[in-house]
Amino acid sequence: MRPVLLALVSVLLAACGETAQLPPQADMGPDPTLPAPTRTLVPTVNVAPAVGWPDGGKPVAAPGLAVNAFATRLDHPRWLYVLPNGDVLVAETNAPPRAEEDGGIMGWIQGLVMSRAGAGVTSANRITLLRDSDGDGVAETRTAFLKGLNSPFGMALIGQDFYVANTDSILRFPYRGGETEIAAPGEKIAALPAGELNHHWTKNLIASPDGTKLYATVGSNSNVAENGIDREYQRACILEVDLATRKTRVFASGLRNPNGMAWRKETGALWTVVNERDELGSDLVPDYMTSVKDGGFYGWPYSYYGQHVDTRVKPQQPELVAQAIVPDYALGNHTASLGLAFSEGTLLPENLREGAFIGQHGSWNRDPHSGYKVIFVPFKDGRPSGVPMDILIGFLSGDDEAQGRPVGVVIDRSGALLVADDVGNVIWRVAPGQ
Repeated sequence: MRPVLLALVSVLLAACGETAQLPPQADMGPDPTLPAPTRTLVPTVNVAPAVGWPDGGKPVAAPGLAVNAFATRLDHPRWLYVLPNGDVLVAETNAPPRAEEDGGIMGWIQGLVMSRAGAGVTSANRITLLRDSDGDGVAETRTAFLKGLNSPFGMALIGQDFYVANTDSILRFPYRGGETEIAAPGEKIAALPAGELNHHWTKNLIASPDGTKLYATVGSNSNVAENGIDREYQRACILEVDLATRKTRVFASGLRNPNGMAWRKETGALWTVVNERDELGSDLVPDYMTSVKDGGFYGWPYSYYGQHVDTRVKPQQPELVAQAIVPDYALGNHTASLGLAFSEGTLLPENLREGAFIGQHGSWNRDPHSGYKVIFVPFKDGRPSGVPMDILIGFLSGDDEAQGRPVGVVIDRSGALLVADDVGNVIWRVAPGQ
């Protein structure tokens, strides 16, 4: 059986049943082009093999910017958080064991694909603290801030309470400013959907501006509910947790795989970036960023980008589709946009002080590749306005190998941009330069 499986994997990895036809950036912006779906016998599988950076290698920054390694030799760094004193926390993490996801022939194949993409390592289950005491843009102190977690991802600090979103729960830890490690056990505040399938395992976290609530992203348990809609309870959504009552409710739904979240200070609106569905062709469906309305429904699984019905989903829900909200801004097809950070401060050039930085992890279901870079979406009057700008590129080599893959992005205390690279195992720092 094993030679047959290897042959099947080779076919899948080489399969390119179709290629993108849209011109560049037609799949981006407030009104993206949405052609008819393209269905093939074998979905396009175009994985950029993870190879890491050569000695001295690094991404290429946009003109007027410079990039350096803030910290290296990390263990699959995915998400970032900046404490009030300037310390930077990084979640070194990966998927937990998932009996249903990992089992069977397709699970074995998927594991090989993930390994090829650099995501097959065991989770370190750790949050590491990085401190740059002398302000030279390089962390000289590194400590294990929290250990023994369960595929941690999102982080939030409210007063002296530090919250972590494990893959299956939100934990609270006591924190005092300046501490470099926490030894106290965590207190469970709320459960998060997980289980033996747990397809999208990452759970991000953000506090409300007044500190009374937490918001957690939960991705779907499938591509388009093929595992049954009953497996999607409180998934493909953003959950709201009231810290006083510890009650959880769905804040917004129909978001296939939301990750990055941030508040717009001018409007008070919550924004998120969302990974949309696969296997409709290289020219569908755009990932997107959008403001999130309380009680809003954004289409998944029944429709995409508003009310474009996905005929693969049976039975349909036309009454629900009629309520589907059109996202604010498309980020490109299959870019795997994950990180979101609004620009802050005055360190970066003036044209980068009003807008959003997006970490695009990169495609697997598109030919040619998309994403594998950090972009900036300019804003005006609290809304996306204009063409996105490339901030960091060069994560793909000339041979289409992944030297790095950007994930979380955050603005540090000085106003520089930090980027977590989970293939290069580096945190990159972007600041003004030549």
